[in-house]
Amino acid sequence: MRRSARCAWASIALTGIALLTTSGALPAQSEWRPLPFNETDWQRDGLPTYRIENGTLIFEGDGRGRLMTKRTYRDFELQLEFRVSEGANNGIALRAPIGFQSSRYGMEIQILDDGGHLQTDLRRVCGAIYGVYPARKSAARPAGEWNHIHIRCQGRRVQTILNGETLIDVDLNTIRDRELLRERPGFLREEGHIGFIQHNGRVEFRNLRIRELPSDRPLNQPPDGFTALFNGRDLTGWQSWYADPPEMSRMTDAERQQAQAKANAEHLKHWRVENGELVFDGQGVHLVTERAYGDFELWIDWNIERGGDSGIYLRDTPQVQIWDNPDGSGGLFNNERHRSNPLTKADNPPGEWNRFRILMLGDRVTVWLNETLVVHDTPLESYWDKSAPLPKEGRIWLQAHGTPLRFRNIFIRPL
Repeated sequence: MRRSARCAWASIALTGIALLTTSGALPAQSEWRPLPFNETDWQRDGLPTYRIENGTLIFEGDGRGRLMTKRTYRDFELQLEFRVSEGANNGIALRAPIGFQSSRYGMEIQILDDGGHLQTDLRRVCGAIYGVYPARKSAARPAGEWNHIHIRCQGRRVQTILNGETLIDVDLNTIRDRELLRERPGFLREEGHIGFIQHNGRVEFRNLRIRELPSDRPLNQPPDGFTALFNGRDLTGWQSWYADPPEMSRMTDAERQQAQAKANAEHLKHWRVENGELVFDGQGVHLVTERAYGDFELWIDWNIERGGDSGIYLRDTPQVQIWDNPDGSGGLFNNERHRSNPLTKADNPPGEWNRFRILMLGDRVTVWLNETLVVHDTPLESYWDKSAPLPKEGRIWLQAHGTPLRFRNIFIRPL
């Protein structure tokens, strides 16, 4: 007995939900809601050619660009149907920014007529995270038939089910290929727009609905895969600055221990913990991790007053800039041969919280400020000896520059 298309769609949707529930429990209370295609909730990004007919989004023609949600999403489940013509190619943008290539600076779930493309790279088949993570197999139906896809993004875990087949179930933190992280850092984004990416051919989308998932974490609790550098209670794991690296290298072990003890006694009083925040009173000197780190991903929330000035030293080297300045924060301030200013200003006003996500790979640094890319794959130049390469490891510093500062949610993921 032949079922109706609507019944078949509901069956596939329920299968997808069941499969996702077995691999990761869904929240007890959350509601699915339709996300209709209209001019109110969506925006053009570039020059896509599309039309909307009876609630179906149709891409056709020679346009290039994206149709993106106006609002951003963090953790969610997404369900929709799509149909492609022979040889057609499109994509679903996830957590993507506006004005940038979604597959590099966000994530793109490939939408493709697999039958019309011989792919040996499973990162390029329908349902894969394009260029990042492979699908287990091809599960797309022939061109001209409707497909159903179920996508779940929660933290760094991404799952896709295409036509009842689980194609992806990945913890993105397990992706540690240095070249991939440098080329496509956007898959690490926490939040961004959902959209559709026009490449070629006729591609139709319908019955789009979304369910947002809880994403709040307690203050100073690290996300999966990260370790807290600041525990929210005291200065465990931190110590006072007492000398710059060149001077430290000339000291004996005994001299360094003595200098460290003296600096801790004199200067740690200017750093205190208040309501889960690490607070600097504007006096004293830098705060430095006890441990050294090589390659890593670092999250850090910071808050400065009007006129505030600070920075984050990486591998004992200055610095990812923090300041109240028209140029904006996040730049590699001390660079001379490579770019030192941020790509754009993304700071919140003084007195409001900001978040850095810093990716340190070799001597290259990528910085997001409030989910805006402000530095991309730029060398951090050696500061203490400009003729030497950047140290392979070193401590992380919170720079004291004579103004009050606040920090919280300081997490690291060594790579």
